[in-house]
Amino acid sequence: MTSLIETYACAPSTERGRGILISGDPKTNSILYCNARSVFIRYLDRPLHVAVYGDHSYPVTVARYSPNGEWIASADVSGIIRIWGTHNDFVLKNEFKVLSGRIDDLQWSPDGLRIVASGDGKGKSFVRAFMWDSGSTVGDFDGHSKRVLSCHFKPTRPFRIASCGEDFLVNFYEGPPFKFKLSHREHSNFVNCIRFSPDGSKLISVSSDKKGIIYDAKTGDTMGQLSSEDGHTGSIYAVSWSGDGKHVLTVSADKTAKIWEIFEDGTGKVSKTLECSGSGGVEDMLVGCLWQNGHLITVSLSGTINLYSASDPDKQPLCLSGHMKNVNTLTLIESNEKIILSSSFDGSILRWTPGTGHNGKLQRKDSSQIKCLVATKEEIMTSGYDNKVWRISLDQDKAGEAEHIDVGSQPKDLSQAINSPDLALVSLDSGVVLLKDMQILSNINLGFSVTASVIAPDGSEAIVGGQD
Repeated sequence: MTSLIETYACAPSTERGRGILISGDPKTNSILYCNARSVFIRYLDRPLHVAVYGDHSYPVTVARYSPNGEWIASADVSGIIRIWGTHNDFVLKNEFKVLSGRIDDLQWSPDGLRIVASGDGKGKSFVRAFMWDSGSTVGDFDGHSKRVLSCHFKPTRPFRIASCGEDFLVNFYEGPPFKFKLSHREHSNFVNCIRFSPDGSKLISVSSDKKGIIYDAKTGDTMGQLSSEDGHTGSIYAVSWSGDGKHVLTVSADKTAKIWEIFEDGTGKVSKTLECSGSGGVEDMLVGCLWQNGHLITVSLSGTINLYSASDPDKQPLCLSGHMKNVNTLTLIESNEKIILSSSFDGSILRWTPGTGHNGKLQRKDSSQIKCLVATKEEIMTSGYDNKVWRISLDQDKAGEAEHIDVGSQPKDLSQAINSPDLALVSLDSGVVLLKDMQILSNINLGFSVTASVIAPDGSEAIVGGQD
């Protein structure tokens, strides 16, 4: 009887120039994020414990726990929201067609009876609130002319809903049933995220104009803004309040996350800047964040999830890497400790250590697509879609110099002799090629397409399998 021991989760889907909204459940210390048509539940204290919900027909954009933690509402690019249970194999409670286009954000009301969703309404409605059990609409959300990127329910009575989007507006609605109260146009670019403080006293909006503005949550009036001193130098994509409502966490395209102290008068100043530990490239832009219990969570464009300690933000964060695209090959390196290498369609190679999981991304200079991958402790060999076989030296988590040879047609499979790794066998459409030290030793035309091959550890024999 085989049983599942460990799951190595993928990374959240990200998109250049846009924020992503991750959420969590403080009671179970789990977080939710989306990749392709699936929602992933990860536990911050148990990174190998992963649950996957994959019943959407279209790519999922956002998912949130109900206030009691019993239900999850998840939304997709077709405008559908599915509400499903966190227990009993994710039993489906309801499915509603909410908007005519992509949903970018959704929130539960604090009493768990209503849901508000915002996104792209293809010219008509961009925000809608409805009863979670019947789907009946509660209110009228006029006042936006373009895609609404974020919305939020005030966590205390009297209920309010705030929304913001690509028309540079922040709108405020009273209810239920909800109706338009007022609008702000202090931002000069896309307003990416809007959040009420946990105590329901303040509201903050952050924008691609690098500004954060704070409002009175009850009246909707502007109070103050985040100081520009030591502020972000790029678009701010997401914001999240601390549990006590005295601080917020923001993330930006400038590759930093900042913790701000928020004062009673609605102004804020930077108390800490979290620099990211990556290579400093585009993939290190930060696009999502969440402040949950003692964790500060940031997500980079490459999908890496960084977990900082809120009580000691100077401590090195735990970085959870994962694939963003389909995994197409994996291999095991048997050394002092076992290491699994996997590569995905976009050319990323990740290292995993059984027992701990995440071990980080292999930094390589060239990130061409990979179809086949074999590895020893000292080097990896790869082939892609360009008729070439590459040999790359390995030094811990960095890939060293690469050399390649053109084998004449696209390799279908690759195998290395474990005990004499200078020998490698490449399967082709017409037969097999034997390489020694990256030179062609022999090229055997077998008259049929070889789709799989393996060479014996000592290099003396090989087995080939064909398309037939």
